[in-house]
Amino acid sequence: MVVVAILAAGRGTRMKSHLPKVLHSLGGRSLVERVLESVEPLSPSRRMVIVGYQAQEVKTAMQSIPNLEFVEQTVQLGTGHAIQQLLPHLEGYTGDLLVLNGDVPLLRTQTLQQLLQTHQENHNAATILTAHLSEPKGYGRVFCNSENIVQQIVEEKDCTTAQRQNHRINAGIYCFRWQDLAKILPYLEANNAQKEYYLTDAVTQVGKVTAVDVEDDQEILGINDRLQLAAAYEILQQRVKEKWMVAGVTLIDPSSITIDDTVKLEKDVIIEPQTHLRGNTTIQTGSRIGPGALIENSQLGENVTVEYSVVTDSIVQAGSRIGPYAHLRGQAQVGAKCRVGNFVELKNTHLGDRTNVAHLSYLGDTTTGNQVNIGAGTITANYDGVNKHPTKIGDRTKTGSNSVLVAPVTLGDDVYIAAGSTVTEDVPNDSLVVARARQVVKPGWRKKQESDTNS
Repeated sequence: MVVVAILAAGRGTRMKSHLPKVLHSLGGRSLVERVLESVEPLSPSRRMVIVGYQAQEVKTAMQSIPNLEFVEQTVQLGTGHAIQQLLPHLEGYTGDLLVLNGDVPLLRTQTLQQLLQTHQENHNAATILTAHLSEPKGYGRVFCNSENIVQQIVEEKDCTTAQRQNHRINAGIYCFRWQDLAKILPYLEANNAQKEYYLTDAVTQVGKVTAVDVEDDQEILGINDRLQLAAAYEILQQRVKEKWMVAGVTLIDPSSITIDDTVKLEKDVIIEPQTHLRGNTTIQTGSRIGPGALIENSQLGENVTVEYSVVTDSIVQAGSRIGPYAHLRGQAQVGAKCRVGNFVELKNTHLGDRTNVAHLSYLGDTTTGNQVNIGAGTITANYDGVNKHPTKIGDRTKTGSNSVLVAPVTLGDDVYIAAGSTVTEDVPNDSLVVARARQVVKPGWRKKQESDTNS
């Protein structure tokens, strides 16, 4: 049995932000959400987040996460003080406590599993995660014997010159036998340069403690400022892109592409340069995305192409072509083998199969049948200044260039709309609609104007 405690009470002044540090976004999710995600496969019995600075804002941001407990640290007096706040909440608990930091978002689940396994198999009072860094500045140093038994942990501010030469650092990730830790916590002292209660002081007092070295020291990168946030994003992107290329996805110029780790791709997808995939996006086999595309929270079927376009919160079925310079949004749905071309915007619009909207059109709150052809410059006027209204277009209907369909309006099957028409009434099946003023030609108009001016 394991309880997870996440330290998330700090202000993070070096972020230079009104937002609490743990709520800053990394690849579409907050730092603390990424930490929670890493422990989910461990199936902890309880997940406790220790909050302090702007506690209510942190709670609000995480209110959708089920079965999450919050513990307040009203005054931030160090890591040891933070864990002291758990004492009344874990009274009588006899399992292990895994302590994580809300600003260390790159830890892999496998690393935490190894930490827990070592802790439990060796019956340790505590087990800590460590790393050997070539540049250990800023980290506390860990001193072990030849069997990785921890003998001393010293915060860098309290290190002597000789102690700073030790490159084994404390990653700030701990697993404790809670009953042993609970006996020590009330007696921690703030005898250090910062006048804070260090959890590391408890580590050396609880009993047998083993150090586990992390294989990839990038996992323990802590986020203290925007530079480190950007560095963490680069690491995350490298992981994601390597994963997909190994799985059979082609990334042309990976350095110019970004992919959230929530995105799902199938083999033989090709991602062109300057393309960005966000959120809960799925792209099926054979599709070619980009160059210059943004796809967010959308599902694209097999053999779809999207070029220089933006697709958000939408669905595109197999074989359809989007762009260049198209915009799909607001739950747009494009059927199979459709064409959505240059400078077309679809909002909350459903296109039937084999429908073409080739260029310079806006369709809002529109539903079309199959094999519809929308002429250049066709607009659905869906907003009356107060409410949005729907437009329905039947199978095989064709609109001429520069048509305006004033919603609410329904066009039947096999309807033809003459170019330049403004349609305000429903149209039955198999009809031709001409809805424009009759052309008036006045010969000699220029001469008449000149005569009027001279007189």
